[in-house]
Amino acid sequence: MKKLILAVAVLVVTAFTFSTAHAQDRLLRFGFKGGANLGKLDGTGYNDGFKLGYHLGGFAQVNLVKGFGVQGELIFSSTKTKTTDNFSEIYNTDNLNDPSNDNKKISLNYLSIPILANFNLGTPRLKLQVGPQFSALLGGKNALEGTKDAFKGSDVAGVAGLWIQLPIVNISARYIIGFTDVKNAGDVANTSNWKNQSIQLGVGVTL
Repeated sequence: MKKLILAVAVLVVTAFTFSTAHAQDRLLRFGFKGGANLGKLDGTGYNDGFKLGYHLGGFAQVNLVKGFGVQGELIFSSTKTKTTDNFSEIYNTDNLNDPSNDNKKISLNYLSIPILANFNLGTPRLKLQVGPQFSALLGGKNALEGTKDAFKGSDVAGVAGLWIQLPIVNISARYIIGFTDVKNAGDVANTSNWKNQSIQLGVGVTL
């Protein structure tokens, strides 16, 4: 949570600084976006395939100089995954040693703040986006029996993708790879890391 607060503070200060110091040549845009969230948990005990979820949120773009800008977003995303049929054998601990945890669907809901650098690719309509993403776990649905504390409350990831800016509509595609082991080591005794990965395909409106 401290990382989320710091990320928000950095985004606000950056936007305010360039709003006052470059008021004449700055271009500020806001908008909304949503779409598919193809996610998975990369780690032993989880199916390797991507599962379909969704994401919704808003964004703000600040063009700092010609061809380069910063984009901050506030995104709610639902990531879905599924355990393997021998999950309870792999994680043989007091709170996970339950056959009902095998072949179980899991949905994890995150509130994420990506802070992205925008690079124009020959035209302002097409941008390369890269940067970090800070997320807070809001909760889950159909979680594993007895493992409500099995996942950490925060996640840090890297984002890379493309943004197509049409006159009103925007289209985005990005890959998100988790840097943080989201397994709560205090509740799950295993050396394997659990890391989030997702592919986001979005459509939105730019104001």
